[in-house]
Amino acid sequence: MRRLLVAIAPLVMLSACATAPRQELSWTPPTQLGMGGSAYGAFLAGQGALNDGAGAEAAAYFARAEIEGGASDMLRDRAFTAAILAGDITKAAALAPDGPEASEATKRLGKVVQAVELMAVNKGKDAHALLAGDSIGFPHRGVAALLSPWAAAMAGDREGSLVRPEMRGDRVVDYFGQLGQAYLYERARRYDEAETDFKALTGGETPGDIAVLAYGGFLERRGRRPEAIALYDRGLAVQPLSESLTLAKARAVAGKPAPPPPTLREGAAQVLIAPAAAMLAAKQQQLGLAYLRLALRLDPARNEAWLMVGDIMEAAGDVEGARQAYSKPRPGAPEFSSARTKLAWSYQNAKQPDVALKMAQEAAATGDREARITYADLLRANDRYAESAELMSGLIAETPSPDWRLLYMRGVAYERSGRWPQAEADFQAALKIRPDEPELLNYLGYTWIDRGEHLAEALGMVERAVATNPQSGAMVDSLGWAHYRLGDYKKAVQLLEQAVELEAGDPEINNHLGDAYWRVGRRIEAEYQWKRVLTLAPDAKIKADVDEKLASGQGPKGPSAAPKVAGN
Repeated sequence: MRRLLVAIAPLVMLSACATAPRQELSWTPPTQLGMGGSAYGAFLAGQGALNDGAGAEAAAYFARAEIEGGASDMLRDRAFTAAILAGDITKAAALAPDGPEASEATKRLGKVVQAVELMAVNKGKDAHALLAGDSIGFPHRGVAALLSPWAAAMAGDREGSLVRPEMRGDRVVDYFGQLGQAYLYERARRYDEAETDFKALTGGETPGDIAVLAYGGFLERRGRRPEAIALYDRGLAVQPLSESLTLAKARAVAGKPAPPPPTLREGAAQVLIAPAAAMLAAKQQQLGLAYLRLALRLDPARNEAWLMVGDIMEAAGDVEGARQAYSKPRPGAPEFSSARTKLAWSYQNAKQPDVALKMAQEAAATGDREARITYADLLRANDRYAESAELMSGLIAETPSPDWRLLYMRGVAYERSGRWPQAEADFQAALKIRPDEPELLNYLGYTWIDRGEHLAEALGMVERAVATNPQSGAMVDSLGWAHYRLGDYKKAVQLLEQAVELEAGDPEINNHLGDAYWRVGRRIEAEYQWKRVLTLAPDAKIKADVDEKLASGQGPKGPSAAPKVAGN
């Protein structure tokens, strides 16, 4: 599903979205808001929380501002937005703005919110009336069009529910409108027409797994399991690691009951996910989160929506909100492994490795492949390289065809634990599968240079990696450090300065630049860089190296740093 959404999201016209944070929200004097100082302080606090994506906190501040300073159109507008972001759609529907100071885009969103709330309480006729016609325009017209057939079905309007939504040039509406029509045809027992839509959605060479799962479920419900299994195999040929497709095929092969078609509320929730992903791809975080909250009002068990909400909360720095979202998928759900992965890494990033490892180990004990990979990753991140390599060896042995990513990860664990011959063999095997993969080129090339082996070939490999990914501070650092290791200190300074510009807060890159400055005689700048490293929370090895250089006044003894790994 993510591949599909990433492919179509850039085609959606989003640039004029008036609900983007910071652009539309501007300072307004307290006298114009009818507020006193205390109320205005609450308003400003609410505005700050809103800009940071903390909807629940913002809603509390706006409620206080209203109590202390009185209601206003602008305050109602902000409270409406905060309620949506906090997931209180019932309250947001009651606060939907219609005053003269509210923007047209927000008024249109208000109608969508009210329609979703009506659908959530099974008032399809009223919802359909709100969604019909042209009253909901850009940027919410596509969402209204996708929801309208489901509202019509709730209202008992069978013919209205079967009208496929159309918007010229909008591939999100085109794709999910046809998917919805297929489901609604099936609901109306017009099976031939439903199958025509399902076939159209899966007819390409690389069908998305969401369409494959939908059509496969339909085939299973029609008693056509062999065809469903063949379809799942076709999907797995494109996406062999898809947990959803793997589970679907296993269910069909075992002859277990077919998945039921979506309920009306579930179908309506599904069509909101793609517009949400498109908004997030366009960096419209608030609007993307709003659509996800609407989807979850209709279907609280929509796991992919919870994962996306968690990602937004984490990016906004709301760790607790992210963890709550990641905790929603239950064991057995296709999204459970991914959710546990994100949850474990949130604890790792919060400097709670024991909690992260315990959580990852429990998930890995289920035998889930992705959970075991996550556990191996976390073992490596916590310097438990031998255990990580052993776990990766088991996964590699079980994999039918060689997977370069598994070989790369085991190679890193081998290299970090001092088992270079095994590491080198894994890196070379991985490169045979993916000869142009920049991470592989960077890691093996750098390590060869650091070991004084295959120097000309290794430098070329690192140069290719940087050419592929010139904005990677880690890779530019590797190239600069390669020149340092080869004795070209002037070139090393040039490249390492560029790497620091790309990743100013990385202690290892700053340490490298200090060493290069020292070698070209820029001693004061070198000491400045080393002192800066100590302010960037370096690991114990880098800190000891810097402390020794500063204490001795003799500069670097020689390069010994390990190449950097993506995600570390």
